[in-house]
Amino acid sequence: MTTTALITGANKGIGFEIARLLAARGVTAVVGARDEERGRAAAAELGQPYVRLDVTDESSVQAAAKWIGEEYGALDILVNNAGMTIWQEDPRPSATTADIMRQTYEVNVFGVVTVTNAMLPLLRRAPSARIVNMSSELGSLHLALDPDSPFWPHNFMAYNSSKSALNMVTAAYAKELWDTPIKVNAANPGYCATDLNGHSGHRTAEQGAAIAVRLATLDADGPTGTYQQDDGPVPW
Repeated sequence: MTTTALITGANKGIGFEIARLLAARGVTAVVGARDEERGRAAAAELGQPYVRLDVTDESSVQAAAKWIGEEYGALDILVNNAGMTIWQEDPRPSATTADIMRQTYEVNVFGVVTVTNAMLPLLRRAPSARIVNMSSELGSLHLALDPDSPFWPHNFMAYNSSKSALNMVTAAYAKELWDTPIKVNAANPGYCATDLNGHSGHRTAEQGAAIAVRLATLDADGPTGTYQQDDGPVPW
C-alpha cells in the first residue's frame, strides 16, 4: 500500500528536504506550494507529484484536498511546514503593528488550521496518520522568559507568538484525536539556513528536516501532543 504525504511550502528549504527524505523512504511526497512554477520545478527535481496549495486561500486548500482524495484515496502524513516572518527594522514589540501580527498569523497559525481541517477526512481514512506542525524554539514560553537562554534577546513578537499559538493548536488537535490512531506533534527544526532568515542559520535545511521526518514516521507506540527537537522534548 502506498504511503502518501503532503508537505506544505515544499518547493524550497526545510519543506523540500522533508519531501526528499520522505521520498527516500518510499513515501509519495506531494509537494504543496502556492507558486506553481517553483512547485512544479521542485516536484520534478524530486520525482514527486505537485499540487498547488496556498495556505491562506481556502479554495486552493479545498481543491488540493479534493485532488489528493481522487488520486490517493487517503493521506497518511501531513506536514504543515509553510511559514513566514516579516522583517522589521525595529523589531521591538512596541514597534510591531497589528497588521504585521495578522499577516504572520495568517500563514503560521490560520493556514495550519485551514489545511489540517481540510485534510482531516483524508487523514482519518489512513490506518495511522501523522500530523507534524513545524514550530520553533522561539515559540517556547519557558525559553523566552529565561534570561540565561540564548533566545532571551530574540524578542520577535509576531513570529515567536505565532509559533507559541501553533504549539497550542498542535495540543488541541492532539487532544481531539487522542483516542484515534492519528498522532499530532510539533517539530523544532532549529536555526536552519533558509530564505526565512536570509540563510543566516547554523544548521542545514536537511538537518532541520530530520525531526519532522521522525515524527511523520512514528510507530504506533510513538508520542502524540509533544513538542520535540533532535535530542528530545522542547520545554513548552
